[in-house]
Amino acid sequence: MQCRDWPQWRRPARECNPAARIIIADRRAFGRKGMGEQMQTELPMKQQRHTAIREVLNHASVPSQDELRRRLARRGFHVTQATLSRDIHELRLSKGPAGYALPGSPVDEDEDSLPGIREVLGSFGIEVRQAMNQLVIITSTSAAQPVAAGIDYEDWPEVVGTIAGDDTVLVVCPDEQQARRLKGRIEEFIG
Repeated sequence: MQCRDWPQWRRPARECNPAARIIIADRRAFGRKGMGEQMQTELPMKQQRHTAIREVLNHASVPSQDELRRRLARRGFHVTQATLSRDIHELRLSKGPAGYALPGSPVDEDEDSLPGIREVLGSFGIEVRQAMNQLVIITSTSAAQPVAAGIDYEDWPEVVGTIAGDDTVLVVCPDEQQARRLKGRIEEFIG
């Protein structure tokens, strides 16, 4: 009886899954001399499953555990939710708005990045006023610190420094002209 004759749920995993056998051409990895001879090695089912999960996540976004379970089933790995949860924990997968991701993937870095100054000022900025070479930015309550940090992070040449209170940010500029230019930019961001 061949693998395709078995019902999907009854197929012997090692005999029917082509990913179950790996051919290792370089025997030096096992401390033996010589090359060219091929040796077949079977990986434990858990390692095969982890490899399949990595491959699935490298090829496409997976929004939920259930979808990941279905994609693994298509590859011949029928797992329970508990097993899949353990695998997710062991592989240190993270879940974001786009779904599950491998650790250190670019999707993780984007999700952890701070919002831009446009977003910060658009969300928290209320008004900006100029006093000679200084700007006073009025923010919503408790939002002055993130606004000041966002301005400092931008490293604009018009900004000498910032001081943040609870709902007010003081921005010191080198001169009135640069303060006026910065005020116009901040007003655009506030909307």
